Amino acid sequence: MTDPPLPFSVCASPGRVIRLGGNSPIFFIVGPCVIESEDHAMTMAERVARIAFDLGVPLIFKASYDKANRSSVSSYRGPGLAEGLRILAKIKGRTGLPILTDVHEISHVAPAAEVCDVLQVPAFLSRQTDLLIAVGRSGRVVNIKKGQFLSPWDIGLAAEKVASTGNEKIILTERGTSFGYQNLVVDMRSFPIMRKLGYPVVFDVTHSVQLPGGAGNSSGGQPEFIEPLARAGAAVGIEGVFLEVHDNPARPLSDGTNAPALAGRRPLLQKILRLASLVREGDPPAATATGADATRKSPVPAMERRKGPRSRVNR
Repeated sequence: MTDPPLPFSVCASPGRVIRLGGNSPIFFIVGPCVIESEDHAMTMAERVARIAFDLGVPLIFKASYDKANRSSVSSYRGPGLAEGLRILAKIKGRTGLPILTDVHEISHVAPAAEVCDVLQVPAFLSRQTDLLIAVGRSGRVVNIKKGQFLSPWDIGLAAEKVASTGNEKIILTERGTSFGYQNLVVDMRSFPIMRKLGYPVVFDVTHSVQLPGGAGNSSGGQPEFIEPLARAGAAVGIEGVFLEVHDNPARPLSDGTNAPALAGRRPLLQKILRLASLVREGDPPAATATGADATRKSPVPAMERRKGPRSRVNR
């Protein structure tokens, strides 16, 4: 049994603190792919906040101000940095939810950190040293999406870059691995492997069913596999679940083919909660973090992370 990662907290406002890691309850990162308009983003956030309140679950609201990695140059990217952060700040003030957004450029880190509680490094940029160090120096919680081209043990090297700044408030997120062209698979072994690195592990289940470029000038998806994969991830043992949602998946401005309808997500969240609670019954007691003095030393040696699992593959 893998020891639970050392805990840390996300605090969006006084009285609203989410504890991540340790034996803390499973948490959720939920929201639309991109900010489509202020009214739409606010409506989505208020509905997400109501679900979180009704179910009593820790939840972080996510939305992007600029999707810089869209397939086509003509695809909608978002309102941009300044307007997007203004909207996210308004959402944070009204709902009290912690806010996550992704940053694609070093120059965006400082202004995004003034508003957002979690800065996300996109999967395609998960090896970019300067970006990882910049988000680490921001002092915010850092969510590193594991690149579709990376092994689960190699994502530890990205975490080391962030941790080198003294910031160990790190989340590692699995979002599928490239399997030939325009397809992704999820290796359930990746969760215990990544968990050994000592950081909370999240399963981005909606992007894991993506078919990159599968719709020609945009990505396709297989949303029918969201629920079975989410249940499987919760059963394996994870700290959080990442779900992109939309109020009208047939007409989104980004990633609609793998964004399920928000209206139908409550039963899925309830199933995940029950499975996660059952799994946590067998977890060993969590270590106690001591703030800035807490250290995470991976029980997986560097050479084992990089070469160990490969040595068991018949060539």
